[in-house]
Amino acid sequence: MTPTTPTLLVLDADPPPRLGRLTGRARIVHTDAAGLAGRLPAADVLLVWDFTSQAVREAWPGDGPRPRWVHTASAGVDHLMCPELAASDTVVTNARGIFDQPVAEYVAALVLAVAKDLPRTLEHQRERVWRHRETRRVAGTRACVVGSGPIGRAIARTLRALDVTTALVGRVPRTGVHGPGDLDRLISRADWVIAAAPLTEQTYGMFDARRFGVMQPSAVFVNVGRGQLVDEAALAGALAGRWIAGAALDVFATEPLPVDSPLWGLPGLVVSPHMSGDTVGWRDELGAQFVELYERWAAGRPLVNVVDKQRGYVPGH
Repeated sequence: MTPTTPTLLVLDADPPPRLGRLTGRARIVHTDAAGLAGRLPAADVLLVWDFTSQAVREAWPGDGPRPRWVHTASAGVDHLMCPELAASDTVVTNARGIFDQPVAEYVAALVLAVAKDLPRTLEHQRERVWRHRETRRVAGTRACVVGSGPIGRAIARTLRALDVTTALVGRVPRTGVHGPGDLDRLISRADWVIAAAPLTEQTYGMFDARRFGVMQPSAVFVNVGRGQLVDEAALAGALAGRWIAGAALDVFATEPLPVDSPLWGLPGLVVSPHMSGDTVGWRDELGAQFVELYERWAAGRPLVNVVDKQRGYVPGH
């Protein structure tokens, strides 16, 4: 290693990333949340491997130099973005492309499981109960996917393969994508409402009591975006009052979901622990993606997956 070897600071999570390909090409320093603030001034690059941590938001406003590049091993960047980072010259990149199809498959699995009443079938099997039922046909139903990024587009493609008529809603209307002004009209007709938007000032709490009231009583709501997109108390009221038929949440305002949360026992609600994009080998894919980005950065080539820090996501979709 030469004196000019860049310092790569890794905000760790267990298991740590595999960065063997960077041996001799980077001085790799690992830290936990408590040590992050003290190590930031000496870092050229920060890898936010622990993408559930809020440590970057808390440590970034401190004194001293800051890394020239921050990469988060996640699609969302709300956990690290703060006004000081947004206003800086630091480049922020994300893990765009890793989670698209896995999340889409998970959403399709939820749609099929709910339509075919699989949770109750498994419950009856455990109880040794033989109870014939009729289930819903998926083909010919309507879905509204909110969030027109790569994950939202993958969800739309996968649902269309099931012959679900799918509308995509994004920040700006364009060919194949509806704008926010069409959202209420679309969700009022949808059998499946899928939240896959990034968390921004515009999307925070967008699914509130009014929006659940717009949905039809047979609708099912699915959130694979961010927990804060949803007013969870309003969703609980909508389910308890049977305003909608059901819901499936993979993300929550507080994670892990507290054991005393009323969401666990709500009728018609499927709870999963933020796992929709996590398939076998996903951490290795994230590590390999970062190494490829580092090689571009070290060679002076333009980075990809660059986040617009004011919008909170990678533009161009």
